[in-house]
Amino acid sequence: MSELANKQCVPCRGGVPPLSEKAQMELLLELKDWQIIESHHLSKKYSFASFAEGLAFVNTVAQIAEDVDHHPEIYFSFRDVTLDIWTHKIDNLTENDFVLAAKIDARMEQI
Repeated sequence: MSELANKQCVPCRGGVPPLSEKAQMELLLELKDWQIIESHHLSKKYSFASFAEGLAFVNTVAQIAEDVDHHPEIYFSFRDVTLDIWTHKIDNLTENDFVLAAKIDARMEQI
């Protein structure tokens, strides 16, 4: 499990500078199979054997997001779930986004 998964998301009130591209790339190394899209957001696609498994994953992600008060965009279609994560208050990436991604991946490892 990534050390990021043990960190806590810090509430963002806006005015926080986005991560530099260098910092983004360093944090990306701690995640598995996530991509940085246009230096703006993290994205990852998950595929499942059934609709029910995908839906269960969506519900798990929703609970994690509520627990840390940081919410991804969730796209669910039949057996695929794509997550896009960025800090909406600044419309860019902060460490919180990488922490949330790591927490989601850590939970997936337990399933």
